[in-house]
Amino acid sequence: MRRDKLLVRALLLLVCATCAALPSSAQQIGKFVPIPAGSDADHLLTQINAAADPAQKLALIDKFAAIAQGDMAIVADDAYVNYYIGAKNYDKAFEYGDKLFALDPDSFSNAVNMVRAAREKGDVDKLFVYGEKAAQILQRYKEQPTPAGMKPDDWEKQKEQALQDTHDSATYVEQLVFDGAYRTTDVAKRAALLLRFAQLFPNSQYAGQAIGVAAASYRQTQNTAKMLEVANGLLAKDPNNLGMLLLLADYYSEKGEQLDKAEAYAKKSISLLDAARKPEGVTDEQWKQQSALQKGLALSALGQVNIQKKNNADAVDNLKSAAPLLKPDEVSYARNQYRLGFAFLNLKRIPEAKAAFTDAASVSSPYKALAQDKLKTLPGTAAAKKS
Repeated sequence: MRRDKLLVRALLLLVCATCAALPSSAQQIGKFVPIPAGSDADHLLTQINAAADPAQKLALIDKFAAIAQGDMAIVADDAYVNYYIGAKNYDKAFEYGDKLFALDPDSFSNAVNMVRAAREKGDVDKLFVYGEKAAQILQRYKEQPTPAGMKPDDWEKQKEQALQDTHDSATYVEQLVFDGAYRTTDVAKRAALLLRFAQLFPNSQYAGQAIGVAAASYRQTQNTAKMLEVANGLLAKDPNNLGMLLLLADYYSEKGEQLDKAEAYAKKSISLLDAARKPEGVTDEQWKQQSALQKGLALSALGQVNIQKKNNADAVDNLKSAAPLLKPDEVSYARNQYRLGFAFLNLKRIPEAKAAFTDAASVSSPYKALAQDKLKTLPGTAAAKKS
């Protein structure tokens, strides 16, 4: 239902992981392969890096690979990976990336490259395969015991420095994996991938957003049990999560269930929105539109609770306040006006009820036919007189 699609994008602040250039890391995680200065390998790598012609570069990499012995094959495979990513031949990049992993399972730079290649190709399954590898590599590194002959304090300092140096690359991986899951068009798959993301990267800045979008996606697929499980679980960890407060207020008010909870969540959402500050990376116009829509949803949910509790005068006030905020979205606006029609009808304010139902019927939405049918039953209409 289109209203549930709206919840995916409106209940949570605009989620868009835009990733710029691939960050570089000073301290690598994985095998270190020294290149002897002045060696044939050193000369070839210099030529490879300087080559501008793709065919010449590939020929030089082939030449390097032919002489690569032992761990030097790691350097050769890495050169192939970077070449094929640049050439947008992602299947070949995966082939050499997997060869590199066979030689060095803990190469974090290779995991980053594979995640990048999968995202550029648009292969979300591979994106998660390599995203999981990246997460596992970091976890294994954090758990590594002190090497023989090294002082524990020195090892901890070295690990801390390495993790600090790879922080931007780790964040880059999280952005790409999260963004790939978020943009998955299959709603059920998107929800599952987002929950998997939160499990793989529990400390990520995107973990809460992932769970929130997953909950809204489960509602979109009518998987109510899973939606409630995920949404309530996130609220237990983060009681001020605006997206989940709105999602549950909307759901409970629509279903006429747990009305006290729906009312409390809607009111809390309004309070949070009134005190909220514009996030970084969001324009003033985006923030204005987003917060207005969210406040409109909260007010409309509150109005529906008022109707359910027979507080129709309060319902009218809340639904009238919600109307201009929801007008940019036809479905939400139509639903709000349909509710407003019933609030007026319950107060026996027939002309105003007719006006509200007419508004609901004036836009293309699932409420158009419902509002038209209701108008036919109202006193004073042509259809009512004939009946």
